[in-house]
Amino acid sequence: MAKSDITGKRKLRGNNVSHSNIKTKRWQHVNIQRRRVWVPELDRFVSLHITTRDIRTMDKIGVTAYARRYGIDLSKF
Repeated sequence: MAKSDITGKRKLRGNNVSHSNIKTKRWQHVNIQRRRVWVPELDRFVSLHITTRDIRTMDKIGVTAYARRYGIDLSKF
């Protein structure tokens, strides 16, 4: 299943809405990427399934700070 290891984001259920306003169900998928991320505190790479939004935020505030925000222990990955 496509799910972020850190935030837990997964696909959402939405509607296709036609011109005649008929609604049919569809999935809104998240952009999950498998990335090896360097964690300086552990002195090793960690392989994670994360969203592209997670990647952008980790570049900004750091890997360990982002994992700490969601209560994730990176040593288990």
